[in-house]
Amino acid sequence: MIISPVSPQEKRKNLRQALNSGKLLQFPGAYSPMVAMVIEQQGFEGVYVSGAVMSNDLGLPDIGMTTLTEVGQRASQIARVTSLPAIMDADTGFGETMSVARTIKELEYLGIAGCHLEDQINPKRCGHLDNKQLVDRDVMCQKVRAASDAKTDENFLLIARTDARGVEGLDKAIDRAKAYVDAGADMIFPEAMKDEREFEAFREALDVPLLANMTEFGKSRLFTTTELENLGYNLVIYPVTTQRLAMKAVEDGLSTIRKEGTQESLLDNMQTRKRLYEVLDYENYNEYDQSLYNFTL
Repeated sequence: MIISPVSPQEKRKNLRQALNSGKLLQFPGAYSPMVAMVIEQQGFEGVYVSGAVMSNDLGLPDIGMTTLTEVGQRASQIARVTSLPAIMDADTGFGETMSVARTIKELEYLGIAGCHLEDQINPKRCGHLDNKQLVDRDVMCQKVRAASDAKTDENFLLIARTDARGVEGLDKAIDRAKAYVDAGADMIFPEAMKDEREFEAFREALDVPLLANMTEFGKSRLFTTTELENLGYNLVIYPVTTQRLAMKAVEDGLSTIRKEGTQESLLDNMQTRKRLYEVLDYENYNEYDQSLYNFTL
């Protein structure tokens, strides 16, 4: 109850072991702590906290306007309610090299199991949009090295994301990824791959674990888990899926209320009070509360 009994250190260790299992790990995005609880109840292996989703939730575009404090605290709220490891989007590290080191230490302290840093300049753009700009490869290597050195838990998963495919081409993107591994990255996240051949090229070139981004309405086809496993990928994120599902339902529901003057016709599409209480483990809170006040004078 309240906070998962599984410690952040255990979650990080469990994630490292799972990455060595040969099984593709599925990390749906959670836009709130309760969504993270449902992700665990549905049997997924982990939780992803998207920078774009947190920006969206604040009514901001995903262009690097959020701060370490904002995203770190929200990611911690999401991570602490589940026994699953949570990895998060740390954008460009919230500053230059020294700030990147601070970012890693803060995220470790907040209970996050890992994060990814990207090689765009700030202000950044969504990874599946055009006209992105990259920092120099050596600059990104300095950030990755600083992040690696800042870790106090060796199992904290440091993921380097490269957006170079759409800017410099596939070969340069792979060269960057190799340099990031040499600088200390534990995993590589190649963003906005166009087809199966490009996903495969990264697997052939690198020996470290690879992350696939299956975001909707982007440049990559939505591969199945079987396809990604066959390509040798280790982890897949669905970053904005739950927020998109929820917001479509919210928009449609509000439109219905506006037109019909009541939510009566929407009840079958709603999570019931009973199901809400099941997700939150409401009964155990009641039992705990009663156990504290069962004495007599």
